[in-house]
Amino acid sequence: MAEDPRGNAAPSQGGPPGYRPAWVEIDVGAIRHNCAVLHRLCAPSALCVVVKADGYGHGAEPVARAALDGGASWLAVALVEEGAALRAAGLECPILVLSEPPPSAMADLVALRLTPTAYTRAGVTALAQAAEAAHTVVDVHVKVDTGMHRVGADPADVPEVVGAVVGAAHLTFAGLWTHFAVADGTDREDREFTTAQLRRFADVSATLAGAGLRAPLLHAANSAGAMCHPEARLDMVRCGIAAYGLAPAAGLAPEVVSQLRPAMSLRARVSMVRGLETGERPSYGRRHPLPEPSVVATVPIGYADGVPRRAFDTEIPVLVGGRPRPLAGVVTMDQILVDCGPDPEVRPGDEVVLLGTQGDARIGAWDWATRLGTIAYEVVCDIGPRVPRVTVDSGRLAGRGSEGDERG
Repeated sequence: MAEDPRGNAAPSQGGPPGYRPAWVEIDVGAIRHNCAVLHRLCAPSALCVVVKADGYGHGAEPVARAALDGGASWLAVALVEEGAALRAAGLECPILVLSEPPPSAMADLVALRLTPTAYTRAGVTALAQAAEAAHTVVDVHVKVDTGMHRVGADPADVPEVVGAVVGAAHLTFAGLWTHFAVADGTDREDREFTTAQLRRFADVSATLAGAGLRAPLLHAANSAGAMCHPEARLDMVRCGIAAYGLAPAAGLAPEVVSQLRPAMSLRARVSMVRGLETGERPSYGRRHPLPEPSVVATVPIGYADGVPRRAFDTEIPVLVGGRPRPLAGVVTMDQILVDCGPDPEVRPGDEVVLLGTQGDARIGAWDWATRLGTIAYEVVCDIGPRVPRVTVDSGRLAGRGSEGDERG
């Protein structure tokens, strides 16, 4: 068939800023709702929402504001630079830096009033020097490695690290924490390992308390720990993925996850349609012959934007007209091709949903992750910065604009 005469340019129908009709929609009403659910679940423990990696690809500032509206009292980041961006946006709440910063970052950390994590004597020394130079006192949280073996002080070394904090005139021992390796595991071995981590952490805390070094704030639970291990909630929980409306692992804690709302959707509009005969092989490599005469839609989003090239091989569909449609060929850097079958209704400008809901159909981050052999965290974090984020607020649209309404 010749090129479809219906045109090759999408009409202007609103949507994202910029010229390309592809965007990420972030529902801050969903974030606020999710944090209210988590706040209720874990009370009286405080809620710390992790907004590192630009809020898991959702946008750190709008996520942070919605999280605080939903009941969070702390935020957490991975880098001093991430904390600086939140302070520049006017956020004044406590912000925990989850890894010990390098010595070169300590002066800025102190100036920004961020709460540092420390787990080495060298880190404590650098912090103490920066705090003294700034003529201020800095609260410090000490991290214990109870089995994750990524960062943190070995349990035997914790008294020395805490002692260094307490011995520094410009530092205060304000918190003790650890991180779980397999809190999202459901088999016996994983659950026993999480229990063992919590026990090691309790032993360290008890040893410190016996020496008169009691931590005012104890925290261990990530999203999975908060959901599946109530005994791990302690004084505060640090929730990341759950705040974004996603399960820490596929199928985990359905009684909680069913109350959450995914906050991210990935959308675009058809830029071109073309009728092709049976046997034509669209896209690079000519990998797939069309099984029937088909309308093939070009959509201006590709692997440079976070749509995995393997989406074709793993048969990840998109939604067009409220129905799942397969890709017609491999994902290219800037575009995908969608096999819409013999559907004469597809037009340039029609909405395409890669992640999210259209009509009664839904494609979620865990749908991608399961097919790709990865996790939903990677899916949402990989949606690239050249795809603009558009913020919506389903809570306010539904008339649930106040914090109290969101908490139900």
